[in-house]
Amino acid sequence: MFRRLLPRLLGEIPAGAALSHDDAEVAVAALLVRLARADNRYGEPERQRIDVLLSLRQRLAPDEIADRRAAAEMVEAEVPDTERLTAAIRERIPREQCAGIVAALWDLARTDGPETMWETAAVDRIAQLLGISEADSARVREGVALATDPDS
Repeated sequence: MFRRLLPRLLGEIPAGAALSHDDAEVAVAALLVRLARADNRYGEPERQRIDVLLSLRQRLAPDEIADRRAAAEMVEAEVPDTERLTAAIRERIPREQCAGIVAALWDLARTDGPETMWETAAVDRIAQLLGISEADSARVREGVALATDPDS
């Protein structure tokens, strides 16, 4: 599933080598895992929400979703910086789809209650690295908040 992704992210394969769409999607899932771990509380609610977000994004079967998340957990643990993950995503996923990634991140940040300052900082940084403006990220955040909690 991600044979080329991890060596690429670790600098073992030149950046010019083609990255598959599946590898880019594993990188997206790894960003979700990285965010879920940002507040040092990566539990079952976050894992379940990541699975839902992956199923919505990629329309995978349940066993494929579990495999994708497991791969993402490994990649996230091995890749030292978020910049490498976002660079892989930007290379393969069109910019107009990156707002959807940011929406998934804001959604995940709300899984265990209001966003923590660590989660907010992480999403803000990831959005910036994906080329999403601060204003656009704020609009996406507001939209997610309204969709998940209409009273907010």
